[in-house]
Amino acid sequence: MKIELHKISVRELTEGYTDNAENGVRAYGGRLDVRPPYQREFVYKEKQRDAVIDTLTQGFPLNVMYWATREDGTYEIIDGQQRTISICQYVNGDFAFDMRYFHNLHDDEKERILNYELQIYICSGTDSEKLKWFKTINIAGEELTEQELRNAVYAGSWVNDAKRYFSKNGCPAVKIGSDYLNGSAIRQEYLETAIAWISDGNIEPHMANHQHDPSAAPLWQFFQSVITWVETTFRPTRERKKIMKGIDWGMLYKKYKDEVFDFQKIDAEVSRLLLDDDVTKKTGIYPYILTGKEKYLSIRAFTPAQKLAAYERQDGICTECGHHFELTQMEADHITPWHEGGRTVAENCQMLCRDCNRHKSGK
Repeated sequence: MKIELHKISVRELTEGYTDNAENGVRAYGGRLDVRPPYQREFVYKEKQRDAVIDTLTQGFPLNVMYWATREDGTYEIIDGQQRTISICQYVNGDFAFDMRYFHNLHDDEKERILNYELQIYICSGTDSEKLKWFKTINIAGEELTEQELRNAVYAGSWVNDAKRYFSKNGCPAVKIGSDYLNGSAIRQEYLETAIAWISDGNIEPHMANHQHDPSAAPLWQFFQSVITWVETTFRPTRERKKIMKGIDWGMLYKKYKDEVFDFQKIDAEVSRLLLDDDVTKKTGIYPYILTGKEKYLSIRAFTPAQKLAAYERQDGICTECGHHFELTQMEADHITPWHEGGRTVAENCQMLCRDCNRHKSGK
C-alpha cells in the first residue's frame, strides 16, 4: 500500500461541495466522496464543529486527515469526515461561527481561511487494505461504535440499503420504532438492534452472509413485523411506552407471535405491577408477563437487618433441611412467594441454606 502526504487548501477542498440524497456528500471538485458506505453520518456537536473553524481562523494546525484513491482516480475519506463536513458547511454558509457567517467576514479573513492548508495523507491499495487502515487510524474525534466498525468490515450493497432504513435522523425505523429502541439511528444503534433481533444476536455472521445482497428489504420487513406485533398485542399508551424502551422485542416476537393474548388481562397485570413497590425494574414488566420469569422484575431484596432478624429467630437453622449454618452461608427467601402475593417484609422472610434456596428456586 502506498501512502503520500499532500497539502490541500480549504479553497480546493470546498470546491463543488454538495450534500444531497442522489450523490451523497461530495467535495474537492466532486472528486472526493466525503461519506463512503462504511462511514457514519455527521455526528459533531456544535462545540466540536466550532472548534474546527476556530482552528482555521487562528491558523493553528488541524489534525491530519486520510483519503484513499479509487480505481477511477477519485478519492474517498478514510478519516476526517466530521472535520471536512464542518469546514464545507461553514464556507457554504450553513452555520455561523462567533456570530458571523462566512459571507459576513472581511475579504482578508475569507482569504485566510480559504488559503489554509490541510495535511492530507492519500493512500492507494486494495479494499481490504483500506478498510484495515480505516480501523487502525480512525482514533480522532468521536470513537466509532461497534456497529460503525462492522459497517466498515462488511461494506457493500446490503449495508448501503440497510442504512437507508435504519441509519438517518427521521429514517423509517425512527418513525415507527423510536418508542421501543434505545440509542441513536445515526450512530448505527437502530441498525445494530434490528440485526441482533433477526439474527438472535449473531450480528457479524448475519452481515457476512448478506454482505453482497442487493437489498436489505427482509431486515426492514422483519423489523416492521416486530413493531406491529408489539403495538397490536399491548396497545401501549404514551406513559406505558416509557417502560418499553430497550426490551429484546425481537426475541419475544419470535417466541410468542403466534399466541393469542387477552389484552384486558395484560393491561390489568401491567397496572398491578406498576403499583407494586417490590418490582424494582419496571422495564421488565412486559418480558415477565410473556415469560413468567421473575428475574426480569428484579424483585426487591430483603435488607441486611431483615435477614439478621430472621436468622436470629431461626437460631441459624435452615427451615428446609433443618441443619445449622452461619449467616454468610444462608440466603433470604420469601415464605409466601412473591408471585402468590407474598411481600418483601420482615414477617415474610426466612433464611435457607444456599443449596435449599437454589433447589427451591429451581422448582
